[in-house]
Amino acid sequence: MSGITAEALTAEAFAPFGEVLEISGSPDKIINQGKCGRYHDLAAMDFAAENGGGRAGISLFHAELREMPYTLDLLERHPLGSQAFIPMSPSRFLVTVAEDMGGRPGTPRAFIARAGQGVNLHRNVWHGVLCPLDGSGLYGVIDRIGEGSNLEECWLDPPVLISA
Repeated sequence: MSGITAEALTAEAFAPFGEVLEISGSPDKIINQGKCGRYHDLAAMDFAAENGGGRAGISLFHAELREMPYTLDLLERHPLGSQAFIPMSPSRFLVTVAEDMGGRPGTPRAFIARAGQGVNLHRNVWHGVLCPLDGSGLYGVIDRIGEGSNLEECWLDPPVLISA
């Protein structure tokens, strides 16, 4: 079994796969009688035109605790739409991704998202399942709802061991 080390989640390192959802610096606009900063349009939701394009939907996922080192044996992707994961519990989580190599995942990369960070995965990006690291995790998920097959899975043989 091969192994990789997870790195801290940063916008620069994650850019080939999607956007990191977090705030930094000054807000784009102050709203709500001056009591709220709006950080505007942090991710591009993308729904394919084929199969009617679909629509954005919001779901809640409740994922069980995972432990490090983590054995990555499954990657999936969504060819018809992007997918955003926004933690609703204060847990770090493991984000695994891989570039596409002719319809199969390439070499995986692993990131640890700190509490307060979410991710938006671009359409067709291979990624692992939700892996909260500090207790079970509740996530708001924004993704494509609509007709058509929007899930491809690839079992890794051999699996990849991810360490912190």
